[in-house]
Formats: sequence, structure tokens, C-alpha cells
Amino acid sequence: MDRMFRVLGFWTAVFSAMFFAGKYPIMGFIFLAQTGFFLLLGYLRLSERMYMYIFGAYLTVFFVAFSVYTAFFMT
Repeated sequence: MDRMFRVLGFWTAVFSAMFFAGKYPIMGFIFLAQTGFFLLLGYLRLSERMYMYIFGAYLTVFFVAFSVYTAFFMT
């Protein structure tokens, strides 16, 4: 499971680079922060259950934030 978090870190780094290249620095920094978060978790060697709990919490926070953003801030 720790390898999957490193894979997520790689792909968020790719997206971050694409956002920076496309002149979207705020999204680039957000994805860069996620890259650091995923790489940190990838090297912590936690238990399988803990990785699942962390990933579930991450998905919940993302879903709530995305829903609030699309409902109230998108024009």
C-alpha cells in the first residue's frame, strides 16, 4: 500500500507540473502540497489498515471541499 501512495505522489507531481506550465499557479501549488503529503505517507511504512483509513479520510475531505466549491464558488 505504501507504493500506491508513492504512485499517487508521482501523478500529483505530474499534474502539478502541467498546472504550472499552463499558468495555473494556485492549482500547481495545491497539487504540489498533495505530492508532498502522498510521498511522506508513502515512506512512513504504516499498516495496511492505517493507509486505508488515511485514504478514506482524504477522499471524504476532497469530496466535501469539491462539493462546496462547485455549489458556492463556481460561476
